[in-house]
Amino acid sequence: MKQGPLPSVDSPDDMTGPTDLPICGPLPTRVGAAGPGPDEPLGVVAVGPAGAERRAVLATLLGLDPVMLTVPAGSWLVVRNAKVPTRAAFVPGYRQPHSYGADRDAAGPALARPPRRVELSVPEPLLRHFTLIDVPDTATLGVSGTRVLLEAAGRAGALLFVIAADQAFTAAELNLLAEVAPTSVEVVFAVTPGAAGWAPLADGAATTEGAGASVPPVGGAETEVDAVAVTVEAHRAALLAAVPALAGARWFPVDDADTAADLRRAFVGWASREGLQRGSVDPPVLPGQQGRVAVVADPGDWSERLDRHARSCAQRIRQHLALELANIHLRAVQEIVFGVGCAGLPDLLDREMAALSLLATAQCDQAVRGIVTDVASRVLGASPAEGVRRRIAAAVQYGLADHRPGHELDKVLLITSTAGVAELTGAEAIDAAASYPSASRDEVLPPVAVALSGGCWQQWRTPGNDDHSAARAWSQRAVREVELGLSREISRRFEVIRLSLGVVLSDAVDHGILLA
Repeated sequence: MKQGPLPSVDSPDDMTGPTDLPICGPLPTRVGAAGPGPDEPLGVVAVGPAGAERRAVLATLLGLDPVMLTVPAGSWLVVRNAKVPTRAAFVPGYRQPHSYGADRDAAGPALARPPRRVELSVPEPLLRHFTLIDVPDTATLGVSGTRVLLEAAGRAGALLFVIAADQAFTAAELNLLAEVAPTSVEVVFAVTPGAAGWAPLADGAATTEGAGASVPPVGGAETEVDAVAVTVEAHRAALLAAVPALAGARWFPVDDADTAADLRRAFVGWASREGLQRGSVDPPVLPGQQGRVAVVADPGDWSERLDRHARSCAQRIRQHLALELANIHLRAVQEIVFGVGCAGLPDLLDREMAALSLLATAQCDQAVRGIVTDVASRVLGASPAEGVRRRIAAAVQYGLADHRPGHELDKVLLITSTAGVAELTGAEAIDAAASYPSASRDEVLPPVAVALSGGCWQQWRTPGNDDHSAARAWSQRAVREVELGLSREISRRFEVIRLSLGVVLSDAVDHGILLA
């Protein structure tokens, strides 16, 4: 099979092709709570409004000092089980995490920008069942942060929403919960005392039907029990009025270690059930994973079909990402003019780039799976079994190294203070840019990663630097450079997929059997 040169890194691939081909399928246009993979570790994502003492609830669950769970504003906290306590900050633009002490008095490292995540490892039996992930307050997530949260919750499997007795669900929080409701994510609510404690007893008897054993007696006094029950039921009724699909969600009042024990037991029970369910998804040996696989005598124009579909999918993804970047620029201008101002621009853009990275990754993964399945079906004469598809994908992935010398696909695109885009290569650099990394990944291509460098924070948070016109012009240039950089990367990715998959299937056609 004839192999053409890789596209130039200096200009995006301008090859055109039909855009109505069904091979790519309906590419995802946004990140959502997709189902977890069988090898994805169990996790509980904690979220809620500021002032709900979410950190205190998590500290009570883990038996830690709440100060241990403190992270910079906008950063995610990932708590894992380990024999030796450690704490590390993962910052885009670096290949290695910044380590600092795991005791309550340890000062965090001096960083030019907030880390995407902080990982805390502690010897805690509860964390043997699942990883605990704490995300920024709901009011600070915005559109992009919510999308990243939904993607993480879908992979983790459970969502813990913490709200105080004197707080009400906002429209953004109800929208978030409405998106989680139809998925397989386990949703659990924890209600904490407000500034004035639990709500006073209302006139008339209050029903706690639906809360069941999730509303245990607190303090032993009848009036206190009623106050807690009324508060929990009022929150539940307000939620179900907007999101009735969450009628089966469990509610727990939490104000001390004793009441948190019920929440702890509930998550241990969920982890046991979820772990068994995920473990039964993939059989030990997939159909077609072993043995010889014959090919058809005349596979036809499979190579031309491969070329056509690779170019078509690359073009469609570039178009989708260009539209998404236009929306990102609009939200950036709104933040500058109507939001926090120039000082809030780096936070917003970095959240947008995190969501954009997940979207681009999902689109590339789905398109590559479609290409492999479709073209392999032509060569094999039938749609490949899952084991055969994985064998082909592994062979393609192995062959990528032969087609990308000097042009690594493991790359992070960093927006600089001059509105340009710098590149940092390496799998460690991609890992540092993840808010909640995946422990295992069986896709052919590495994830797409885009983030802001520390210089952007230093520039727009400098006192007195509040020029809205300059900020708008800077954001426009930065978004345009990201579009160009992503366009080049998407073109390169599908070109190397075309070359590597072509070699694998050419060998199969020449030898009459699949050699992968």
